[in-house]
Amino acid sequence: MVILFDLYNMPEDIYKVIFATEQQEIVGKLLLKHMMANEGEIGKTEMSLFATNLHEGKVVLSEARGPMSKEQRVSYNRRQFYDRILTPMKSLGLIDYDMYKKTYRVSDRFNKVMIKVGLMWLREHDKMKKENQQ
Repeated sequence: MVILFDLYNMPEDIYKVIFATEQQEIVGKLLLKHMMANEGEIGKTEMSLFATNLHEGKVVLSEARGPMSKEQRVSYNRRQFYDRILTPMKSLGLIDYDMYKKTYRVSDRFNKVMIKVGLMWLREHDKMKKENQQ
């Protein structure tokens, strides 16, 4: 997955950096919220159930705004959930899948990979400086 961002117009919300549409942002947040409610880890069957509930419009997004709370049903195609939400989150290192336990877990690998990318750039920058000095 490719993340495109503008250094000078970086959004405050990580979901706006990762996902292309507002609906994808909402579904990504709901998934992580669901996983964190289950101690950061859910099984393959539970993930399938979450995707099915999204597909059938059974997932409810509740927003508390002042004294009123607003509830909204969220519907998202099951196949697109796997293709556009879960798979990119796995490939970015936000979610890990344990093949032996058959569980999905919230991960911090995204941060580690971003640090590695930054270090790669620093090495390249230093290499270019050395080549320019010779």
